[in-house]
Amino acid sequence: MSQSTANPPLNWLRSIADQFAHRGTVTDIAPLGNGNINDTFLITVDSLIDHQFVLQRINTQVFQQPQLVMRNMRTLTEHIHAKLQKQPRDRRWKTPLVILTKSLQDHWNAEDGAFWRAISFIDGSEVLESIQDPAHAQEVGHALGTFHDLISNLPAKQLADTLEGFHITPRYLQKYNEILANRTTKKSRENARPEVAYCLKFVDDRRKWASVLETAKTNGKLPLRLMHGDPKVNNVMVDSTTQKAISLVDLDTVKPGLVHYDIGDCLRSGCNPLGEETTEWEQVQFEPQLCRSILQGYLSEARGFMTDNDYAYIFDAARLIAFELGLRFFTDYLAGDVYFKTKYPEHNLARALVQFKLTESIEAQQATIENLIQELR
Repeated sequence: MSQSTANPPLNWLRSIADQFAHRGTVTDIAPLGNGNINDTFLITVDSLIDHQFVLQRINTQVFQQPQLVMRNMRTLTEHIHAKLQKQPRDRRWKTPLVILTKSLQDHWNAEDGAFWRAISFIDGSEVLESIQDPAHAQEVGHALGTFHDLISNLPAKQLADTLEGFHITPRYLQKYNEILANRTTKKSRENARPEVAYCLKFVDDRRKWASVLETAKTNGKLPLRLMHGDPKVNNVMVDSTTQKAISLVDLDTVKPGLVHYDIGDCLRSGCNPLGEETTEWEQVQFEPQLCRSILQGYLSEARGFMTDNDYAYIFDAARLIAFELGLRFFTDYLAGDVYFKTKYPEHNLARALVQFKLTESIEAQQATIENLIQELR
């Protein structure tokens, strides 16, 4: 079953936050963001310095080795911080830093067994849930390119694989097959519903190319690098005044992998103007001009390490990651909503429909997308 999403009592939260409050007293606790995995809170203390920080309860059913997540985060953020000191950027860039407890640990184990951590809060910034315009799209791409550039010289072997199988599409397909085979007769009758039938056929029609990126990796066409793992639009922080990207947050999923999983995920989330939670799934479209803007921003920072093969697989990445997320949502729906947080019955089915429709739109515009990629090289 999925981890409970109920928020702890305020006094309990305050006692946990106090473990990380090195200056002052905790004065306010407020929910922060709308992530599907961890529970996140903004903590305010009565201090003139570092008066706010982020407190998170890590979902240990998803991240089953949270200590490794923290080790990865410390290695990564310390590397980026050191690189920024030696090679300052020509614009503001911030990376969240791990806040130790008063006993100098990078996490706190609560009495109920929950795993808590704290990271620094980036002042004067905000996140937007969807792309606002081409300028914002370019900033989202710039953020991902900056992040990849900053970690390009950090050896992949220095970080643990904390989510084995994450973004390995054939494994998600295997899990889907297992869930589908184990459905009861009663639940199998749901397959006749138009939305469910659409999803079932959609997956079957696209099985053959689910391994396109993994095959490229196996054949040496795409190298193993470090990836963010979840570079969607609302993980890019922008300066509240200038609207320039200043950080890429949510670093739990950083691990060895393919940068194409990041590029594909960024395009998937950024080029759908209706957003991931729209109920108008039949109207979902992939917007090529937003794709152009995102890639312009990305390549302004990442062009230095991009190879011919890297460019060749960008379209495949966008198409595959949209399909993969739809497959994951649909699988979770069939399994009874055991992974992603849901807000209403059939939420995961609705999410799957959005991603599958987005995949269709990407496929229909293959020539346009490939041409603009070629133009940007």
